Amino acid sequence: MTIDSRRYDSRDDVPLRGYAALAATFGAGVALFSAVAHRRGIKLPERVPPWDVLLLGTATYKASRLLTKDKITSFVRAPFTRREEDTSAGEVMDEPRGNGLRLAVGDLVSCPFCTSAWVAGALVGSYVVQPRAARLVGTGLTVVTVADWLQYAWTLTQQKAGG
Repeated sequence: MTIDSRRYDSRDDVPLRGYAALAATFGAGVALFSAVAHRRGIKLPERVPPWDVLLLGTATYKASRLLTKDKITSFVRAPFTRREEDTSAGEVMDEPRGNGLRLAVGDLVSCPFCTSAWVAGALVGSYVVQPRAARLVGTGLTVVTVADWLQYAWTLTQQKAGG
């Protein structure tokens, strides 16, 4: 079976092979993690408390935004994206560039929704192996998220008081 992007999209620029390579890489990473964890006798938790789900979810949200939208992390995205514009709160809009795998990676690293699956995989894997460390990292990212909300609230309060 061949992957023909021309039959998939009228623009002929969807990097289906690149997407397939990324999906295979993600799947291989999960399989490798599972095999190593099993070999080392690491047991899955019987249950994950709701607070941990909320913590990991918030941390996944923030880490995904930091990786895909933050000015300071643009050096990670630069080989695969082009800066389109600066937006509010130190975030930027990057557009994927290139073709094939480079374009697929550009799509991944410029999309917080796409990146969140990878971040969640890393955080959940960390939670299985070292729950305390994963909670600490999750707490740090959650604290940054709360601080962001407070920054927005303060800015809104200033705007309403001044106007």
